[in-house]
Amino acid sequence: MFNLSDMLVSLVGIAIAISIHEFGHAYSAHLLGDDTAKYNGRMTLNPAKHVDPLGLITLLLFHIGWAKPVPVNPNNFKNYRVGNIIVSLSGALGNLVGAIICALIVKYIDMYAIQIIFEQAMWINIGFGAFNLLPIPPLDGWGVISSLLPYKYNEFIYKYENVGYIVLLISIFTGIYSYVTGPIMMAFYAIVSIFV
Repeated sequence: MFNLSDMLVSLVGIAIAISIHEFGHAYSAHLLGDDTAKYNGRMTLNPAKHVDPLGLITLLLFHIGWAKPVPVNPNNFKNYRVGNIIVSLSGALGNLVGAIICALIVKYIDMYAIQIIFEQAMWINIGFGAFNLLPIPPLDGWGVISSLLPYKYNEFIYKYENVGYIVLLISIFTGIYSYVTGPIMMAFYAIVSIFV
């Protein structure tokens, strides 16, 4: 069980990671010509715009959770596939940048409370970004994979997306997901370490 200070530190870290991740999706979509997220008030780092209360609770208690999905209309992109891939990857890339910034704060700000908060935020950013790269609907990794598949596989894509949540839950409860996220987290941390 968390004590109160651990819970508060985790809440701050989760809020930072979620906000950066969803802002990454919204801002990249904006740069690619789709302002759906912007018009819905999602192109912001304000956690209140992105946090899903139930997803936050499960993330805090079980280390698995979710945010409110950012609305994106890929039909506004000049290139549907390329735009979809960029937007899908931008959340995890944002978390990687966020982890680097958190690590730099830990390194250069000599205050114990700040170091504790941002070290936790660094790891949450790394974990959140890596988890979202799983190639399972509705996660971002699937957005990349499905965009790369030829149109003739559209029927398979549709069927797989319908059972995606079941596949995701099985991978979480069996721990299989860690075989993918573990190496990604190690790669992310190796990149963060370059800057500190």
